[in-house]
Amino acid sequence: MKEDKNETRWDKLLQIQTMGRDDSNADQYRYPYEPTPYSVLEKLANSGLIRKNNTLLDYGCGKGRVDFFLSYQTRCQSIGIEYDERIFDKAIQNKEKASSAGRVSIELANAERYTIPGEVDCIYFFNPFSVELLQKVFSRILDSYYENIRTIQLFFYYPSNEYISYLMTVEELMFSDEIDCRDLFPGEDPREKILVFCLEGNGEV
Repeated sequence: MKEDKNETRWDKLLQIQTMGRDDSNADQYRYPYEPTPYSVLEKLANSGLIRKNNTLLDYGCGKGRVDFFLSYQTRCQSIGIEYDERIFDKAIQNKEKASSAGRVSIELANAERYTIPGEVDCIYFFNPFSVELLQKVFSRILDSYYENIRTIQLFFYYPSNEYISYLMTVEELMFSDEIDCRDLFPGEDPREKILVFCLEGNGEV
């Protein structure tokens, strides 16, 4: 109940509507829309890892919660991409009212074909798609990295074993940090965490 109140409170404060799960267009490759709990985003914002000079890319942004919240809390620039046109429309409706709308852009795009802007230096995932798609997305991330070598932080909330196994095979990636979120929910779920990986700015591995 406390978590529900927190969800409602933040949506109201940010002047957006992001609650509720949506699996109407989900399939074996693209997973249902489910917003990251605000309590988890509060932990991420308070970590100091994202600041006002950063540009965040949110894969599978849904209705834009991550983008509007982190832009509001950290003053970062944020780009959300969403492939589902109906959910994308809801994100655009949120952008028309959101208090942090000026720092947020929402784009309708397929993740595996999206060209990552050179200024992006933070990337957020909440299991938006399968490992097969993640591999394709990662080739895009590495293309952007090598075109403009810079430090890029990658945040993986509630990571699956399949995601972790794949990430460990990407030689350019370094494990950087872990934000433990188990205290926010009952049940001591070991997946309740944000894993932070890093592509180093000097281009060396």
